[in-house]
Amino acid sequence: MLDITKSERNKRIEIGGNCRSYTISKYGLNLETDQHIYDVTFYNDRTVRVHQKSENEDVNQYAVIQRPSKVVFDVEENEDAIVITSSKFDVVINKKPVLFTFLNKEGRAINQDEPGLGIQTQGEQKTVYKKLQDEERFVGLGEKTGPLDRRGKGYQNWNTDHFAYDIEADPLYASIPFYIGIHSDLSYGIFLDNSYKSHFNFGASNNRFSSFSVDSGDLNYYFFSGSVSEIIQSYTWLTGRMNLPPLWSIGYQQCRYSYYPDTEVLDVAKKFRDKDIPADVIVLDIHYMDQYKIFSWDKERFPNPEEMISQLKDMGFEVVVICDPGIKTEENYLPYDTGKEKDVFLKYSDGILYEGEVWPGWCHFPDFTKPEAREWWKDMMKTYTDIGIKGFWNDMNEIATWGQMLPENIEFDFEGEGGTTRKGRNIFGLQMARSAYESAASNLNGDRPFVLTRAGFAGVQRYSALWTGDNVANDEHMLLGVRMVNSLGLSGIPFSGYDVGGFAGNGQSNLFARWIQVGAFSPFFRGHSMINSHDSEPWSYGEEVEEISANYIRLRYKLLPYIYHAFLQASENGTPIARSLCIDYTNDAKIYETDFENQYLFGDSILVAPLASDQRFGKVYLPQGDWYEFFTDEKIDGGKEMIREYALEHLPLFVKASSIITVYCETTHNSKDVGECLELHVYKGEKPFQTEYYEDDGTTYENTDGMYHRRILSYEPGQHSIKIGTAEGGFNSKIKKLKLILHGFTQAELKNWKDGEVKNSTYSYVKPISNFDPFEKDRRDKLKSENVFTIETAYSNDEMVFNW
Repeated sequence: MLDITKSERNKRIEIGGNCRSYTISKYGLNLETDQHIYDVTFYNDRTVRVHQKSENEDVNQYAVIQRPSKVVFDVEENEDAIVITSSKFDVVINKKPVLFTFLNKEGRAINQDEPGLGIQTQGEQKTVYKKLQDEERFVGLGEKTGPLDRRGKGYQNWNTDHFAYDIEADPLYASIPFYIGIHSDLSYGIFLDNSYKSHFNFGASNNRFSSFSVDSGDLNYYFFSGSVSEIIQSYTWLTGRMNLPPLWSIGYQQCRYSYYPDTEVLDVAKKFRDKDIPADVIVLDIHYMDQYKIFSWDKERFPNPEEMISQLKDMGFEVVVICDPGIKTEENYLPYDTGKEKDVFLKYSDGILYEGEVWPGWCHFPDFTKPEAREWWKDMMKTYTDIGIKGFWNDMNEIATWGQMLPENIEFDFEGEGGTTRKGRNIFGLQMARSAYESAASNLNGDRPFVLTRAGFAGVQRYSALWTGDNVANDEHMLLGVRMVNSLGLSGIPFSGYDVGGFAGNGQSNLFARWIQVGAFSPFFRGHSMINSHDSEPWSYGEEVEEISANYIRLRYKLLPYIYHAFLQASENGTPIARSLCIDYTNDAKIYETDFENQYLFGDSILVAPLASDQRFGKVYLPQGDWYEFFTDEKIDGGKEMIREYALEHLPLFVKASSIITVYCETTHNSKDVGECLELHVYKGEKPFQTEYYEDDGTTYENTDGMYHRRILSYEPGQHSIKIGTAEGGFNSKIKKLKLILHGFTQAELKNWKDGEVKNSTYSYVKPISNFDPFEKDRRDKLKSENVFTIETAYSNDEMVFNW
C-alpha cells in the first residue's frame, strides 16, 4: 500500500492560483495566475462568461449560439482585487487566491466563491465552490426529480436510459446544467457549459457551500444577473429559442406502444372522430418497422403506409413516427450499406466500428457530431417526408443499449476536432434532435416539422420538444411530471410534457381522468402507455372518465389561441408556457412549500393547482392579488391558502384579475378548423393588463416573412377601456365575429356603456358555466351570473375600443 503523506495528499488538490497579471480585452479581461489562464468575457449587460482555459482548449461547440457583444465596463485594481464595473452588476476578482464575487449595483453579493475553497482541480476534475447564502434556494437544472427548491440536494448530468424511474432517481435522460439561485431578494443564474459528466451540489451533506464540477474539459461557465424572468431570457438568448412549432403539434396526440396493424391505427383515429373528441396526431411506436429497423415498414402490418397516412390526413390527423438511432448491422439494408460507405458511424479508438445491441439487434450508431452524418441522415429521412410524415420522435438517444454500459473509448468527430464518449454522450441526443429538425425542415419544402426527443443538452430547445421518458402510472409520477416540466421551463425548454396516464404499469380510472385534466395544461399533450398495460385512449376507462377526458381535451382546443400566444412568447423571449410560480412570485416563501410547489401558471394568467386523483379536498395557495375561480367566476383574495372541495371532474384553475384570455367559441375535431368566432374573456381588476392575439397559418415559416395576424389587447381599468389594437401583418385572419365577455363587472358599472368605435354592440347576461364548464348540462339553462356580460360584434382589422 502506498504511503501518501498529508502534505502529498494536499498537493493533489490545486487551489485556484494567485494572480500574476491581467490585460483588458475588447469584451472583458484575460487573467493569468501561477496555475491557470482565465478569460472573463461579457456577452451582454446581464451575462458574463468565466472560462478557465486548459492547455488544449476543450469546450462544447453546440450549446451557445451567440458571440460576445460590446458592453461598457471599467476596470480598477487595488491591492487585493480587480474590480470590473458594468451597468447591471460588478465582478470582483480576488487576487490571492483568485476568487470571483458578483455584486449588484448596491454592492450586495449576488453570488461568490467560497473563500476557503474557491476553484479546485483534482486531476482532470475541476470544481467551483460557491458560498452558501442564508436561506438560499436553487431552482431549475432541467429534467431532475425532487422538489422545486433543490436546496440540500445533489445531482449529476450523464444522460441515462432509466425505465420506470423512481421519483428520486438521478440521472435521467437529459442534461441541462443551468440553474437559478435565489436569496435575499436577489437572483442569479449559472450555466456550466461543458458536456462531460458534471455534478451539482446545492448544500447536500454540508451547510457551507454549493458547488458545480466537471470530470474533464475546460471549466467554462456563464453568470446571469437580474430577475428570474430576465435570467431565463438571457440564458435562452445565449443558447437559442424554439421556433414556433406547427399548430397541430400543440393539440392532443395519441400514442401506444404500439398501434398495429394499419387497420388498428385507422380504427383509433376513426373513434376520435366518431366520439367527437378533438385530436391532431396519431403516433407510431416501434412496431411499425420491419424488425424494428428505422427507415423501414413492416410489410405485413403496414403494407401501404403512404395510403394509410393519406387516409389519416383525410380525417385531419398528422402522423409522428418513432426514430431510434441504432442502424442494424445487416447487409442489403440501405441505411447500413450507405452509412458504411459514407463513413458516418461511431468507432472505437482503433478504428473499428462500434456495435451495441438494441431493438433491431446489433447496431451501429451515427456520429451526429460529423457533418457528413447529418447530411446522410437528411437523405434517409426522405423515407418519411416523401410520404407525408412531418413529425419525428427521437427515442433511445442517450445512447441506450442493452446492458446500459456505453463504452467510453468510442470516438466522436466533433466537427473534425475529435473527442470520446466522455464528451459526446451528453450531447448525442441534442445532435440527433438537430439532425432530425434540420433534415425535416429541408425536406418538407417550407412546412414546419415537429421533433420530440428523450435525451438532450442545453440548446436542444432550438430543435425539439422534450418529454420526461418512461414514467409510471401513479399519482406520484403525475405530480413529479408537473415539477419536471416546470423545471424544464425554468431551464430554457418551454415545449415539454409527460406521458399522460403513465407509460409503465396500470393506473386506475380516477388517475387517468386527473392526468388528462393536468395534461390539458401541459405544453406537450400526449396520451401514451406501454405494451401489456391498460389502454390510454380517452374512452378506455368507462363513460364517466371518457366524458371528463373529452371535455378537458375540448377545453384545451378552445384555449388554443391563448396557448399559441404563449408559444409565441417562448419563441421570442424564452418565457416558458408552463411557468413555475417562482418566476412571477420569486420571493413568496409559500410557493416553495411541499403543499404548493406543484402549482404553476399556464401562460400569463391561468393558475393550475394539480391534485392527486384520490383528493376531493384541495389545499390551494393563491399569491398576492385578486383571482377568479375559472369555472364559477367566484372572486378570491390572494395571499392566503385555502382548502376547497373538488369533484373528480374539476381541476382547480384560477385566473388573475385584469387578465384577458383569448378563446375560440367552439371546438372542432382538430386545430386546423377553428371556426370564425373569437372570445375575449376580460376579468375585472385594478391593474392595467396587456396581451396579444396572434394567428398565422400554423404550418409554414411564412410567419417569419410577415404573414401573420397580430394585435395588442389591453385593459385599462382607470380609463374604463378595453382596446383591441390595429392588426399587424399580412395574414388574413379566419375570425369574423368577436365576443367580448366581461367577468366580475356589475350591470350598474356598465349602464353607461358606449359603443366607441364599435357599432351596434349589445350586451346581455351570459351563463359562465356554458363558456368553460362542460359539466352539469341539465343545469345550464338555470344558471345565471349577475356579473358576467357579453358583447358581440363583427371582427375588424381596425382598432376597436370598448368604453363604459
